[in-house]
Amino acid sequence: MQTTPDTPAQPDPRRCAPIGLPAGRVRVTAMFTGVITALVTPFRNGAVDEDALRRLVNDQLANGVDGLVPCGTTGESPTLTNDEHIRVIKVVVEETRKRVPVIAGTGSNSTREAIELSRAARAVGADGLLQVAPYYNKPTQDGLYRHFKAVVDDVPLPTVVYNVPGRTASDILPETAERLCDLPLIVGIKEATGSAQRAAQILARTGDRLVVLSGDDATAFPLFALGAKGCISVVSNVVPRDFSAMWDAAAAGRWAEARALHYKLFALSEGLFVESNPIPVKAALVMMGRITDEIRPPLYTLSTGNRDKLRKILVDLGLV
Repeated sequence: MQTTPDTPAQPDPRRCAPIGLPAGRVRVTAMFTGVITALVTPFRNGAVDEDALRRLVNDQLANGVDGLVPCGTTGESPTLTNDEHIRVIKVVVEETRKRVPVIAGTGSNSTREAIELSRAARAVGADGLLQVAPYYNKPTQDGLYRHFKAVVDDVPLPTVVYNVPGRTASDILPETAERLCDLPLIVGIKEATGSAQRAAQILARTGDRLVVLSGDDATAFPLFALGAKGCISVVSNVVPRDFSAMWDAAAAGRWAEARALHYKLFALSEGLFVESNPIPVKAALVMMGRITDEIRPPLYTLSTGNRDKLRKILVDLGLV
């Protein structure tokens, strides 16, 4: 990986092989850097389409992503049964075969349920956990800390906490992110406010003690410039190679190349959020012939007007 003389070298994002638990208080940073795809969950006739899921996993790996997140928001975790939830994680683990880390979405607004899902994910071979801030309950900042601590104390896997207050009504503030650095198994934060200022506040407080990952595709490039170490991405479901190339260029200090890819993908980054995620990204994958056009209520398939707009973006990128 090349760097300019005035640009500090970044960790090689391709060195992301799954590893064991942190040794002492050493942060497991290399495990969770680069482009990590928040996978959709394909359905067929109302059930999880395991064959399509396996194909999606292999397509992602063939196109250079650094990790996979099954059963996050994009994977429709709120409408999966617990059995389906763990089965999806198991299928992704099996198909990935330790080529990249599998970071299982096992968060809940119930601490007990988050622990139970995390135990099950560990049992089927997940390399790490993604823990969303508890939604609806609106815990205090101390409550958030205690919730995450309870999970990692019970299930010793490297864990990324997930801050998306637009969905959860629960905001992990920068001072809480800093406090979470006291827990060796909390290794990262998926910061999905879409605010560069918020990301900078977290980075200023945590430095290299916490991997900051963009959780908002449209602002991933600015966050890379601030010091974020990658992105947990929706857009990479559709363009894994280009999104990975953007990160690789940024990590190597090739900022003009990364910027050009950012603007190449910018319309797609906006188009995949014209309705609630994962409605548009599943529509895009349907247009590309990857999955069937199924999504679980209370989400419904993309509206006709937005479908036409999204198709034009995909045509312009040569994807359909």
